[in-house]
Amino acid sequence: MKAVWYEKNGAAEDVLCHGEMPMPVVGPNEMLVRLHASGVNPSDVKARAGARPMAFERVIPHSDGAGIIEAVGAGAEAAHIGQRVFVRNGQWGRAFGTAAEFIAIDAGLVHPLSDKIDFDIGAGLGIPALTAAHALLKDGPIDQACVLVHGGGGTVARLAVQIAVGVGAKVIATTSRPDQHAMLSDLGASAVLDYRDPEIAGQILSANDGVLLNRVIDSECGTNLATSIEVLAPKGHIVGYGSVQTPVPELPFLNMMFKNITLSGILVYLLENNEAANYANIITKMLDEGTLRTPITRSFALSEASGAHILVEGGGRDGAVVLQI
Repeated sequence: MKAVWYEKNGAAEDVLCHGEMPMPVVGPNEMLVRLHASGVNPSDVKARAGARPMAFERVIPHSDGAGIIEAVGAGAEAAHIGQRVFVRNGQWGRAFGTAAEFIAIDAGLVHPLSDKIDFDIGAGLGIPALTAAHALLKDGPIDQACVLVHGGGGTVARLAVQIAVGVGAKVIATTSRPDQHAMLSDLGASAVLDYRDPEIAGQILSANDGVLLNRVIDSECGTNLATSIEVLAPKGHIVGYGSVQTPVPELPFLNMMFKNITLSGILVYLLENNEAANYANIITKMLDEGTLRTPITRSFALSEASGAHILVEGGGRDGAVVLQI
């Protein structure tokens, strides 16, 4: 099969190789998926660059992808052969991800994809969409709740705004980019605010008629912690899926304690299969109904993987980057 791989960490143009590799052998409880698209996420390019040590001599990158089930191993249902699917965790804890024509992967990491959803879209669901859904829904229903989505211009945050609105929540979003205000409003946010405003907590509460909020979703949890605590109601939840700017925040414990606030960090790779299946059903249903928008910034050929990595590393994009296979 054709594939992209690397054997050492480094710059994309220096270490990514494109060529032929042996076909994967499908094992027990696995499915062999012929991939039509591979999603390129920031975690993929960071891993290739060396953010975490290489655990394997050769790595086919990327965790997300979409395609058609070609075969199944012992214990997996043969009735699924021919089904359109998206896959997650393709390169989490294993050497060979989705930047290839085929992947053999545990059946629990494979989710149905209807004919209405393009493979390019499906290849962008595993990490960002499941992260958004988990952050919003892991602590219970949010219909009638008011949710604050910090950093609303990011991919996960944009999806979170839409999913929250889709399940009946009111959403307030923040961003530092004026050009994103109209977009976030169009996606359903009732108010879009600049998180750099020194009076941001007051602005958030004013946007909710002075009523404290129920939940905060944040990609920079440490930086925004004080604001999040201030605007949350008793028994509220803060869910962080990143904290790069302030990786070791000071914890205002007493302020949290007297509001009985729950602070949690999530990592999408560690989702239980039943949780992921539930979120995948919600996401794909919204896509089928046209109530979830997942734009594609650019598609590359498999042989152009280094260009895709460079684009993702540059940041500032407003949609997914995929390899078409």
